[in-house]
Amino acid sequence: MILTEPLRKAVRLYPRKRAVVCGDSSWTYSEFGQRVDCLSQALRSLGIEKGDRVAILHRNCHRYLECYFGVMQIGAVLVPMNYRLSTSDWLDIIRDSEAKILVVDEYLRERVESVADLEGEKCKVVWAGDSVREKGSGCEEPSYESLLEEASPAGPPIAEIGGDDLAQIYYTSGTTGKGKGVVLTHRNVYVHALGTIAEFQLTDADVWIHAAPLFHLADGWATWAITWVGGVHVMVPEFREQAVLEAIEREGVTITNMIPTMLNALVNYADVAKYDYASLRLLLSGGAPIAGKLVERIMETFGCEYAQTYGMTETSPYLTVSTLKDHLKGLSDEQQTRFRAKTGREFITVELRVVNAEGEDVEPDGEEVGEIIVRGDSVTSGYWNLPEVTEEAIKDGWLYTGDMAVVDEEGYVNIVDRKRDMIITGGENVYSVEVENVLYSHPAILEAAVIGVPDEKWGEAVTAVVALKQGQDASEEEIIQFCKERMASFKAPKSVDLVSALPKTGSGKISKNVLRDEYCKAPSRRVH
Repeated sequence: MILTEPLRKAVRLYPRKRAVVCGDSSWTYSEFGQRVDCLSQALRSLGIEKGDRVAILHRNCHRYLECYFGVMQIGAVLVPMNYRLSTSDWLDIIRDSEAKILVVDEYLRERVESVADLEGEKCKVVWAGDSVREKGSGCEEPSYESLLEEASPAGPPIAEIGGDDLAQIYYTSGTTGKGKGVVLTHRNVYVHALGTIAEFQLTDADVWIHAAPLFHLADGWATWAITWVGGVHVMVPEFREQAVLEAIEREGVTITNMIPTMLNALVNYADVAKYDYASLRLLLSGGAPIAGKLVERIMETFGCEYAQTYGMTETSPYLTVSTLKDHLKGLSDEQQTRFRAKTGREFITVELRVVNAEGEDVEPDGEEVGEIIVRGDSVTSGYWNLPEVTEEAIKDGWLYTGDMAVVDEEGYVNIVDRKRDMIITGGENVYSVEVENVLYSHPAILEAAVIGVPDEKWGEAVTAVVALKQGQDASEEEIIQFCKERMASFKAPKSVDLVSALPKTGSGKISKNVLRDEYCKAPSRRVH
């Protein structure tokens, strides 16, 4: 089985059913399938063959889904690119992947045309957008729509593709430095898609809103799962609170996934109460830990079930999900919230362990900390052009995640920190996530990040960087005291810096790397 099967099945079983909604336009599965076939034919006419890389630099749009299917059904490899990265990052990805074609959103034309070095690359640019339909409309390169119009929709091109053939290369957002190209096969992705269908009980009645960016698998996985069951894809170009909430009401959205910062923004949006969310049945979140108080607000605001997820690009992406086991549904609301806010239990497509330094499983007592390791058919075989990095990450068939966690008696995993985010202060280990969870329970705090800053006395000082909710007020001293009342004193921040906003990565996660660079390299900001 390969990744062309979900769309082929949907076209056969749901030809007249709505498939994709993008702005004021929509397409049935039959119409969408024809566009995908035309794209495949067009790519072949441009010389794309099995194994060639095709990159895409685009906001969320129906064309993104078309590229996911159209590129892969001819055996080529899709390289989704983060449009929020710098132009030098784009060039690095194009060069490393050796992409032969770059599909570009016309919205990004000015930035792309500023990359002078791109002219020297063996990469043809295809401009995409409703106003770029004709060849020669402001550029010499072919337009996406003109290529589709000239192509024949006479069935999908046949390619000899197997489950072990490469399907995608995703470049990580570089929170640990320069991004790495994660390779995923057809088998990796379709096994994960089948797992999500089972885990979240997806059906043709489901409507998914792509509010998080499709260049990340946190949203991209729904491409195959929702299509496989004949569900509906609703597109919003970028995350904007009003646009997302309006689309949920207008299109009857039933399920989606967003990172906690997005959900936090939605529940704090001034007009959140004016919309109807009756269609929603499940909200998923991942990419960062979440505080129990925020889970409560999400469920209260949207009136639906919530589940925390944990995953990596390397695992297609899910490793755990916090959906409640049936026998836990009889617990008190407070106890249920604690389970929902945990990292979650082992996802259906993987085998997961939490091991100590000796490689032994930690005790399921919620206390002993170990590293999460994982293996399974949805796990990557490694990194593009990086054999040494691959060898370091994958040992004896197990992917070492670098995430430190505990396991409780129910088998629910809870991440306590990344290895690199653990703070050693006065000889004690402090996990930044634990401190951040306390900070998020403060009624005035919108966002928070905790880092270790070099300190002569403590070695590292626990330092909190905090953004307050609009109209709220809190002092550094008040926040520090708030933490001391709720955790061991040595874990509480030694200092709190109040800022207007926290830096984010291209995927919308808070960037601790940027904070470390700022706070650890600036002597005036060190704590003594």
